Amino acid sequence: MSIIDRVDRLTRLAGRNRLELLLFRLQSNQMFGINVFKVREVLKCPPLRPIPHAHYQMRGVFHARGQTVTVIDLAAVLGHGSSQGSPDEFVIVTEYSGHVQGYLVQQVVRIVNLRWDDIKPPPVAIGTSNYLTAVTTLDNQLVEILDVERVLYEIIGHDMDVSEEMLAQNVPNAAVPRRIFIADDSAVARRSMTRVMDQLGVAYEIAENGLEALERLKAFAEEGPITQQFAMLLSDIEMPQMDGYTLTKAVKADPQLKDLYVCLHTSLSGSFNDSMANSVGANRLVAKFDPDDLAALVMSVVN
Repeated sequence: MSIIDRVDRLTRLAGRNRLELLLFRLQSNQMFGINVFKVREVLKCPPLRPIPHAHYQMRGVFHARGQTVTVIDLAAVLGHGSSQGSPDEFVIVTEYSGHVQGYLVQQVVRIVNLRWDDIKPPPVAIGTSNYLTAVTTLDNQLVEILDVERVLYEIIGHDMDVSEEMLAQNVPNAAVPRRIFIADDSAVARRSMTRVMDQLGVAYEIAENGLEALERLKAFAEEGPITQQFAMLLSDIEMPQMDGYTLTKAVKADPQLKDLYVCLHTSLSGSFNDSMANSVGANRLVAKFDPDDLAALVMSVVN
């Protein structure tokens, strides 16, 4: 499939509340999934070169297509034992949040096309110390969809502080509400975004999926013009029940919400993202996660 064909195929998914999952297993029969948008390729595990003093969940690096790829042992991250990178295992090479990394897994099963409204938030009873962002059922088997943003964050970390230079440009505009609406299912992403808002002195409301965000925005709109209550909607793309593309399309189609500024804030990489955002009417698309980039975006709207 050519790059153009791939872009066209993925763009057609925008606003249809659908996603494609790559399914895989670790050292058990439990099925896991990752959004295909984050996957560059899947390889039989090549020879890995160890990294001195590396994080204990990193198994090494290899070179592919002129790039060095760090390989993370996903079984070790999730507490499913550990892998050594044998030739009968697989590496899922991913790209998101501005990083390329490989995940070592035991078996790659297949790609499935699902509706986001079939994807549910993880059960509340499992608590917050897990790596699940959502779950679904396929062929009567539970599929755990991983919060790979959290995996990457806990291994390499990232800065959540806005620079002093950027904060010096934060001059409030009294004519614009200093409140935004955030929709994101990742606890790590929500914590990062609200940290930036707190530093800017911008208030916020939070929803953990697109459907909740849409329902609450409609309720706010019943109280008065939405643009007098919120300066913008800052939404993730990958969310259970309703994704960010479908949320944006619904907002722009609603007479009471259509004037709300919408920014899609995503860890997804790829040339197709701008086309997809434009196709549903989003005002901006910004990559996760650089605190100064996010601060600059918010200040451009609220100041």
